[in-house]
Amino acid sequence: MTLIDFLLCALALAGAVPVLVLAAEVLASLPPVRPGPLPARRPSLAVLVPAHDEAGLIAGTVTALRTGLRDGDRLLVVADNCRDATAAEARAAGAEVVERHDPVRRGKGYALDHGLRHLARTGLPEALVVVDADCTLAPASLDRIARVSAALDAPVQAAYHLASPPQASSSLRLATFATEIKQIGRPLGASRLGWPCGLSGTGFAVPARLLGTNGLASGHLAEDLKLGLDLALAGHPPRFCPEAEVDSILPAGAAARHAQQTRWEHGHVSLILPYAGALTGAALRRGDPRLLALALDLCVLPLVTLGLVQAGLLAAALAWWTLGGGAAPLLVTGASLALLVVTFGLAVGRWGRGILGWRDLRALPGLVAGKAGILARLALGRPAQWVRTERAGEGPSA
Repeated sequence: MTLIDFLLCALALAGAVPVLVLAAEVLASLPPVRPGPLPARRPSLAVLVPAHDEAGLIAGTVTALRTGLRDGDRLLVVADNCRDATAAEARAAGAEVVERHDPVRRGKGYALDHGLRHLARTGLPEALVVVDADCTLAPASLDRIARVSAALDAPVQAAYHLASPPQASSSLRLATFATEIKQIGRPLGASRLGWPCGLSGTGFAVPARLLGTNGLASGHLAEDLKLGLDLALAGHPPRFCPEAEVDSILPAGAAARHAQQTRWEHGHVSLILPYAGALTGAALRRGDPRLLALALDLCVLPLVTLGLVQAGLLAAALAWWTLGGGAAPLLVTGASLALLVVTFGLAVGRWGRGILGWRDLRALPGLVAGKAGILARLALGRPAQWVRTERAGEGPSA
């Protein structure tokens, strides 16, 4: 075996690992969800809602959340760098409101940290629940994740549904399916395998005392995922609760959707190198296989991006083989890509129902081209910056 054969085989095997992890998660997610028992004790809680220019939307979010509160619970809206009536509308709807103005330290992590410090002045509750201003968390779901978090003494993530807006295009339905896999299918499969999950940024509960040593203040593009990884390293890996659901809608505009996906993917990729190694090392030191599972899950790129990487590896192996190189890299990359295609088909059958039709696959080349652009921008050293995602009917964000 030549040096090039060895290097290509090593790359092919490394590329096969996330495909195997994804296949295991999708297979485990296929059976229907059966509700588990509800823990008897409900902790005291505070719902923290970070909001940046959400006038016209925040009142409905506050009203819906208030129906799930009990005596002693708190609902705090952090009006973060707002230029509109978000704070006034939230107060009128019955929320406690704190305003924050800092044009330099921007991002949801800083808003959450500001809210946590405000709550701590009068004594933190047992559980903190984070809900984005454009999301809906039903009272039963709020109750369940708070109870499960207290029972497990761990962060708990609800199933995060991002629906397509009415009359969605094929590309938007494909994006909806991809987020359904990422936010629900994979975490569900991971939980059935006994693995932790990542935090999705909204619809999660965490014991408030854990945040004393794992601060929220961060301008990272994937501050939610980072928080979950930090909590896992501190000994409290997040758990998934499929019986609880938090709902939102994907942005309809192509530019807004592209900006959101760019931010998510650049944030995710930037965490792989520092955290995969840290989680693996901690797993070996502590003898905790959950941390190794979380490290492997972190290395699974979004579905289309993973397909692009596998196709690139296959092309390199095929080119080498046609030049007279060994067939081993080609066999490994070919088998890996074939497994990815089978996994995609199983995922469509389970998680694409009601979302995706086979005709929507015609939009796949455009989605692939968009993902390639996202990866190219990252490779050129032009990472995304935090920008609020446009809501329906709005113009471009400032």
